Amino acid sequence: MKILYYPDESCCIGNYAATVGVFDGVHLGHRYLLARLKDEAGKQGLQSMVITFERLPRQTVQLGWQPELITTLSEKLRLLSEIGIDITVVLRFDRQMAALSARDFMGNVLYRQLGVRLLLTGYDNRFGHDRTEGGEAYRLYGSEIGIRVLCGDPLTVGTAYASSSRIRQLLKDGRVEEARQCLGRSYMLHGRVVHGEQIGRKIGFPTANIEPDDNCKIIPKDGVYVVTAQMGDLPMMRGVMNIGIRPTFNGDRRTIEVNIFDEMGDFYGKDISIQFIGRLRDEQQFPSAEALAEQIGKDKMEAEKRLKIYEQEP
Repeated sequence: MKILYYPDESCCIGNYAATVGVFDGVHLGHRYLLARLKDEAGKQGLQSMVITFERLPRQTVQLGWQPELITTLSEKLRLLSEIGIDITVVLRFDRQMAALSARDFMGNVLYRQLGVRLLLTGYDNRFGHDRTEGGEAYRLYGSEIGIRVLCGDPLTVGTAYASSSRIRQLLKDGRVEEARQCLGRSYMLHGRVVHGEQIGRKIGFPTANIEPDDNCKIIPKDGVYVVTAQMGDLPMMRGVMNIGIRPTFNGDRRTIEVNIFDEMGDFYGKDISIQFIGRLRDEQQFPSAEALAEQIGKDKMEAEKRLKIYEQEP
């Protein structure tokens, strides 16, 4: 997949079927839209193009606002490449671009600069400085400019649409299994193993403390989770993760710690990727370190059962 950063890099050469959006998560709803994009591009003899953003537009128009991300830009680009999109244009969205009307954006940026000849919009997609116009207005502008405009349909997962806002709330509620159903894969958190207080080692369950590599990534609700971990070329590892303040030890700072079931080596300073498979329980305060260690042993047994089921899923 070719990646173009607009407007810093040269414009596209060719004609494209494109869609515009944040695509945070590249979830099943997005994949449903992108499958149609590739199909329409093939029918029209066009290349497929995804137009997304380096930073969320709201970060430009509302200074100080910090997003809650399901995927970082690098994760999103990797997922789009795996889908088989021909080119992804990353918009370096600034105040000048934010001031464009929907018609000017379609004519000046999409048609003239990026070669868009077919535009597939999401069912709830809006662009332009006032974001009040929708599909009918886009179709009208497109007929005047030379862009054929189609509107995509939403995808229902369970009883609601698969959407980024739904997945964000599921993660913040700790409902990682339901988030996985909407994403089509487990939620992932990337970071680096850092030194902690080594409390886990003292009670017989050594942990790797993780510092996320992007402070905008959503951290699921405090609690205990079944996870898998990947470090470099090492085989996939299984474990239990605790997110919280460690109330048994009077903690006052939120930490992210994973107990790997296999023998732990020296992981300090190494990059690690965590996949959230399921949630076991809320974080709780125990009367003693021994009582906590007993519960962690139970957590480990339950996690191993869940992982066996997960590994047998198609």
